[in-house]
Amino acid sequence: MFRPRNSDVNAADRVLATENRWRPRGLRWHGSRVVVDRFGENVAAEYDSDETGMFSPAVLGPAVEFLAELAGADAALELGIGTGRVALPLSARGVPVHGIDLSEAMLARLRAKPGSERIGVTAGDFARTGAPGEFGLVYLVFNTINNLTTQDEQVDCFGNAARHLVPGGHFVIEVGVPDLQRLPFGETHVPFEFGADHVGVDEYDVAGQGLISHHFWKRDGRWNLDSMPFRYVWPAELDLMARLTGMRLVQRWADWARSPFTSTSRRHVSVWRKEEE
Repeated sequence: MFRPRNSDVNAADRVLATENRWRPRGLRWHGSRVVVDRFGENVAAEYDSDETGMFSPAVLGPAVEFLAELAGADAALELGIGTGRVALPLSARGVPVHGIDLSEAMLARLRAKPGSERIGVTAGDFARTGAPGEFGLVYLVFNTINNLTTQDEQVDCFGNAARHLVPGGHFVIEVGVPDLQRLPFGETHVPFEFGADHVGVDEYDVAGQGLISHHFWKRDGRWNLDSMPFRYVWPAELDLMARLTGMRLVQRWADWARSPFTSTSRRHVSVWRKEEE
């Protein structure tokens, strides 16, 4: 088990003192077929706080421009629409947008925002739930594909996207490239943030492509643990999922600004096209 190197986080040291305290009871590497809403009120309440910068114009502007260009005159479907971070500005560009999300807490915040009346919403598991209509664009952003914690669920998501697309339509995913170079051989935990009030640690299951992000928050003088399971996925694996569901890769970029994707890219924006019938 790693030890923090920053002497200013002695309190965090005590929180992380034993590995037995890492994982809350019942938290597993790979989820079952039972659908679980992990984005409840506590997550939704802080989601729009923008600590990650994902709401900044520098991030949103290129994403919305990219998606609007692909949608053209067609409607767009967002899988995991959340609080409408991307859907609202995309709708404001004149693109008809519908969204699917399992979290009622996230959807409640979307519905409370100006412009949300233009957006159709379906509550449900975005890997399998249907939405009314056909779409020229289906998209899934900001690592949301990793919220599906089994390979089967991720394949189901591709199939759901393909079912909603018109022939020739596009499916877009934005997701990080698995960063296993940060993981020392034989280790399972990698810190990604040390702060006075927040310590973040990723726990890996390399054999099963499992990832649990542990967030230790200092609230009212006490440390609390929030953990979220994910399944990381490789670009080539996503391409195979697309082929299994009648789609082919047509674009892959390092970001929304269409920077070239290389072996050192930390993220990718990939576009698959549904084959003509």
